[in-house]
Amino acid sequence: MKQALVPCVAALALSACSVLPQSAGGASDRASSDQASTTASSPRVNAPAPVARNSADNMCLAGLGDAGVRFDPLPDRYLGQGCSTLGTVQMHALAADEGRLDVTNIGPVTCPVSAAFAAWARFGVDRAARQIFGSPLASIQTMGSFSCRNVAGTSRRSAHASADAIDIGGFVLADGRHISVQEGWRGDSRERQFLRVVQQSACRRFGTVLGPDYNAAHHDHFHVEGVIDGNSYCR
Repeated sequence: MKQALVPCVAALALSACSVLPQSAGGASDRASSDQASTTASSPRVNAPAPVARNSADNMCLAGLGDAGVRFDPLPDRYLGQGCSTLGTVQMHALAADEGRLDVTNIGPVTCPVSAAFAAWARFGVDRAARQIFGSPLASIQTMGSFSCRNVAGTSRRSAHASADAIDIGGFVLADGRHISVQEGWRGDSRERQFLRVVQQSACRRFGTVLGPDYNAAHHDHFHVEGVIDGNSYCR
Protein backbone atom coordinates (compact mmCIF):
# COMPACT_ATOMS: atom_id res chain seq x y z
CA MET A 1 0.00 0.00 0.00
CA LYS A 2 1.33 3.37 -0.95
CA GLN A 3 0.82 6.16 1.49
CA ALA A 4 1.78 9.81 1.28
CA LEU A 5 1.21 12.93 3.24
CA VAL A 6 -1.12 15.21 1.37
CA PRO A 7 0.17 18.75 1.27
CA CYS A 8 -2.13 21.37 2.69
CA VAL A 9 -2.20 25.12 2.73
CA ALA A 10 -4.06 25.29 6.02
CA ALA A 11 -2.97 25.48 9.62
CA LEU A 12 -2.06 22.41 11.68
CA ALA A 13 -5.07 22.47 13.96
CA LEU A 14 -8.39 20.83 13.02
CA SER A 15 -10.09 24.01 14.16
CA ALA A 16 -8.77 25.57 10.96
CA CYS A 17 -10.72 23.07 8.90
CA SER A 18 -14.00 24.33 7.54
CA VAL A 19 -16.53 21.77 6.39
CA LEU A 20 -20.24 21.46 5.97
CA PRO A 21 -21.19 18.49 8.14
CA GLN A 22 -23.98 16.31 6.82
CA SER A 23 -24.56 12.60 7.21
CA ALA A 24 -22.25 9.58 7.08
CA GLY A 25 -22.44 6.63 4.93
CA GLY A 26 -19.80 2.22 0.97
CA ALA A 27 -16.18 -1.60 -3.88
CA SER A 28 -13.67 -3.80 -6.73
CA ASP A 29 -10.03 -4.92 -6.25
CA ARG A 30 -6.37 -4.10 -6.25
CA ALA A 31 -3.30 -5.55 -7.95
CA SER A 32 -3.97 -3.06 -7.06
CA SER A 33 -0.31 19.30 -12.72
CA ASP A 34 -2.04 21.18 -11.94
CA GLN A 35 -2.70 23.50 -9.08
CA ALA A 36 -5.15 26.32 -8.47
CA SER A 37 -6.70 28.21 -5.63
CA THR A 38 -9.94 26.65 -4.52
CA THR A 39 -13.07 28.09 -3.00
CA ALA A 40 -16.24 26.29 -2.01
CA SER A 41 -19.45 27.43 -3.57
CA SER A 42 -21.27 27.00 -0.28
CA PRO A 43 -20.74 28.88 2.97
CA ARG A 44 -18.40 27.24 5.47
CA VAL A 45 -19.08 26.37 9.09
CA ASN A 46 -16.73 25.08 11.75
CA ALA A 47 -16.19 21.34 11.91
CA PRO A 48 -17.58 19.30 14.81
CA ALA A 49 -15.38 17.89 17.56
CA PRO A 50 -12.00 16.69 16.25
CA VAL A 51 -11.73 13.12 15.02
CA ALA A 52 -8.13 13.19 13.78
CA ARG A 53 -5.60 11.48 16.05
CA ASN A 54 -2.40 13.23 14.97
CA SER A 55 -1.05 16.34 13.28
CA ALA A 56 -0.83 14.67 9.86
CA ASP A 57 -4.54 13.83 10.03
CA ASN A 58 -5.30 17.35 11.19
CA MET A 59 -3.38 18.84 8.27
CA CYS A 60 -5.15 16.60 5.77
CA LEU A 61 -8.61 17.42 7.10
CA ALA A 62 -7.78 21.12 7.07
CA GLY A 63 -6.60 20.81 3.48
CA LEU A 64 -9.86 19.18 2.41
CA GLY A 65 -11.81 22.05 3.91
CA ASP A 66 -9.55 24.60 2.25
CA ALA A 67 -10.06 22.85 -1.10
CA GLY A 68 -13.82 23.33 -0.81
CA VAL A 69 -14.71 19.69 -0.17
CA ARG A 70 -17.94 19.15 1.74
CA PHE A 71 -17.34 16.24 4.09
CA ASP A 72 -17.73 14.76 7.53
CA PRO A 73 -14.75 13.31 9.40
CA LEU A 74 -15.60 9.80 10.58
CA PRO A 75 -14.60 7.98 13.78
CA ASP A 76 -11.98 5.26 13.54
CA ARG A 77 -13.37 1.72 13.35
CA TYR A 78 -11.55 -1.61 13.66
CA LEU A 79 -13.80 -4.21 12.09
CA GLY A 80 -11.64 -7.29 12.53
CA GLN A 81 -10.32 -9.72 9.93
CA GLY A 82 -7.92 -7.09 8.62
CA CYS A 83 -10.61 -4.51 7.85
CA SER A 84 -10.74 -0.98 9.24
CA THR A 85 -11.71 2.60 8.50
CA LEU A 86 -8.99 4.71 10.09
CA GLY A 87 -8.58 8.41 9.38
CA THR A 88 -11.52 8.41 6.97
CA VAL A 89 -14.05 10.98 5.81
CA GLN A 90 -17.44 10.91 4.14
CA MET A 91 -17.36 13.18 1.08
CA HIS A 92 -20.61 14.85 0.02
CA ALA A 93 -19.55 17.29 -2.72
CA LEU A 94 -16.38 18.59 -4.34
CA ALA A 95 -15.33 22.00 -5.61
CA ALA A 96 -15.08 22.72 -9.32
CA ASP A 97 -13.66 25.78 -11.04
CA GLU A 98 -17.23 27.02 -11.05
CA GLY A 99 -19.77 25.62 -8.61
CA ARG A 100 -19.58 22.14 -7.17
CA LEU A 101 -19.39 18.50 -8.23
CA ASP A 102 -21.53 15.76 -6.77
CA VAL A 103 -20.17 12.33 -5.95
CA THR A 104 -22.50 9.34 -5.68
CA ASN A 105 -22.46 5.98 -3.92
CA ILE A 106 -19.30 6.66 -1.95
CA GLY A 107 -18.60 5.58 1.63
CA PRO A 108 -15.62 6.06 3.96
CA VAL A 109 -12.35 6.98 2.24
CA THR A 110 -9.01 7.78 3.86
CA CYS A 111 -8.27 11.49 3.97
CA PRO A 112 -5.20 11.40 1.66
CA VAL A 113 -7.08 9.45 -1.02
CA SER A 114 -10.05 11.82 -0.61
CA ALA A 115 -7.76 14.80 -1.19
CA ALA A 116 -6.26 13.20 -4.31
CA PHE A 117 -9.74 12.34 -5.56
CA ALA A 118 -11.01 15.90 -5.05
CA ALA A 119 -8.03 17.38 -6.92
CA TRP A 120 -8.37 14.84 -9.75
CA ALA A 121 -12.10 15.56 -10.07
CA ARG A 122 -11.54 19.29 -10.41
CA PHE A 123 -8.29 19.61 -12.33
CA GLY A 124 -8.41 16.37 -14.28
CA VAL A 125 -11.99 15.33 -14.94
CA ASP A 126 -13.93 18.62 -14.93
CA ARG A 127 -11.41 20.42 -17.11
CA ALA A 128 -11.21 17.50 -19.54
CA ALA A 129 -15.00 17.51 -19.85
CA ARG A 130 -15.00 21.23 -20.63
CA GLN A 131 -12.25 20.89 -23.23
CA ILE A 132 -13.53 17.74 -24.97
CA PHE A 133 -17.31 18.08 -24.68
CA GLY A 134 -17.75 21.80 -24.03
CA SER A 135 -19.70 21.05 -20.86
CA PRO A 136 -18.59 21.03 -17.24
CA LEU A 137 -18.75 17.93 -15.09
CA ALA A 138 -21.81 17.58 -12.86
CA SER A 139 -21.08 14.39 -10.93
CA ILE A 140 -18.81 11.39 -10.59
CA GLN A 141 -20.63 8.10 -10.21
CA THR A 142 -18.65 5.71 -8.05
CA MET A 143 -19.16 2.01 -7.42
CA GLY A 144 -18.14 2.40 -3.78
CA SER A 145 -15.06 2.69 -1.63
CA PHE A 146 -14.83 0.69 1.61
CA SER A 147 -15.52 -3.04 1.36
CA CYS A 148 -14.20 -5.68 3.77
CA ARG A 149 -12.94 -8.23 1.24
CA ASN A 150 -9.93 -9.73 -0.48
CA VAL A 151 -8.35 -8.99 -3.83
CA ALA A 152 -10.29 -11.21 -6.21
CA GLY A 153 -8.81 -14.68 -6.47
CA THR A 154 -6.34 -14.19 -3.61
CA SER A 155 -6.15 -14.39 0.18
CA ARG A 156 -4.79 -10.84 0.38
CA ARG A 157 -6.93 -8.01 1.65
CA SER A 158 -7.99 -5.43 -0.94
CA ALA A 159 -7.19 -1.75 -0.48
CA HIS A 160 -10.94 -1.36 -0.24
CA ALA A 161 -10.76 -3.21 3.10
CA SER A 162 -8.96 -0.20 4.58
CA ALA A 163 -10.99 2.44 2.70
CA ASP A 164 -7.92 3.33 0.65
CA ALA A 165 -9.48 2.84 -2.80
CA ILE A 166 -12.41 4.09 -4.89
CA ASP A 167 -14.04 2.51 -7.94
CA ILE A 168 -15.43 4.92 -10.56
CA GLY A 169 -18.10 3.70 -12.96
CA GLY A 170 -18.99 6.84 -14.87
CA PHE A 171 -19.41 10.59 -15.19
CA VAL A 172 -22.39 12.88 -15.76
CA LEU A 173 -21.93 16.23 -17.49
CA ALA A 174 -23.92 19.38 -16.85
CA ASP A 175 -25.57 19.04 -20.28
CA GLY A 176 -27.00 15.66 -19.20
CA ARG A 177 -24.55 13.46 -21.08
CA HIS A 178 -23.62 10.25 -19.25
CA ILE A 179 -20.24 8.64 -19.94
CA SER A 180 -19.79 5.17 -18.49
CA VAL A 181 -16.43 3.45 -18.36
CA GLN A 182 -18.02 0.24 -19.62
CA GLU A 183 -19.66 1.74 -22.71
CA GLY A 184 -17.40 4.69 -23.34
CA TRP A 185 -14.03 2.92 -23.27
CA ARG A 186 -14.79 1.65 -26.77
CA GLY A 187 -17.50 4.20 -27.53
CA ASP A 188 -17.39 7.21 -29.83
CA SER A 189 -14.12 9.03 -30.38
CA ARG A 190 -14.75 11.79 -27.86
CA GLU A 191 -15.77 9.40 -25.09
CA ARG A 192 -12.69 7.25 -25.73
CA GLN A 193 -10.49 10.34 -25.64
CA PHE A 194 -12.10 11.67 -22.47
CA LEU A 195 -11.79 8.41 -20.52
CA ARG A 196 -8.15 7.95 -21.47
CA VAL A 197 -7.32 11.54 -20.55
CA VAL A 198 -8.93 11.24 -17.13
CA GLN A 199 -7.27 7.88 -16.50
CA GLN A 200 -3.84 9.32 -17.29
CA SER A 201 -4.63 12.29 -15.03
CA ALA A 202 -5.48 9.83 -12.24
CA CYS A 203 -2.13 8.10 -12.75
CA ARG A 204 -0.40 11.34 -11.73
CA ARG A 205 -2.26 11.42 -8.40
CA PHE A 206 -2.92 7.86 -7.22
CA GLY A 207 -0.47 5.08 -6.46
CA THR A 208 -2.45 2.47 -8.42
CA VAL A 209 -4.90 3.05 -11.26
CA LEU A 210 -6.56 0.12 -13.02
CA GLY A 211 -9.01 0.27 -15.92
CA PRO A 212 -10.57 -1.83 -18.68
CA ASP A 213 -7.21 -2.63 -20.28
CA TYR A 214 -5.95 -4.22 -17.04
CA ASN A 215 -8.24 -7.24 -16.87
CA ALA A 216 -11.85 -8.34 -17.35
CA ALA A 217 -12.72 -7.56 -13.72
CA HIS A 218 -12.16 -3.85 -14.49
CA HIS A 219 -14.12 -3.70 -17.74
CA ASP A 220 -16.68 -1.34 -16.23
CA HIS A 221 -14.73 0.93 -13.90
CA PHE A 222 -11.52 2.69 -12.91
CA HIS A 223 -9.97 1.54 -9.65
CA VAL A 224 -7.92 4.29 -7.96
CA GLU A 225 -5.92 3.46 -4.86
CA GLY A 226 -3.46 5.08 -2.49
CA VAL A 227 -1.54 8.28 -3.07
CA ILE A 228 1.39 8.49 -5.43
CA ASP A 229 4.77 8.53 -3.66
CA GLY A 230 7.01 8.02 -6.66
CA ASN A 231 6.02 5.85 -9.59
CA SER A 232 2.42 4.77 -9.95
CA TYR A 233 1.13 1.48 -11.32
CA CYS A 234 -1.11 2.56 -14.17
CA ARG A 235 -2.90 0.10 -16.42
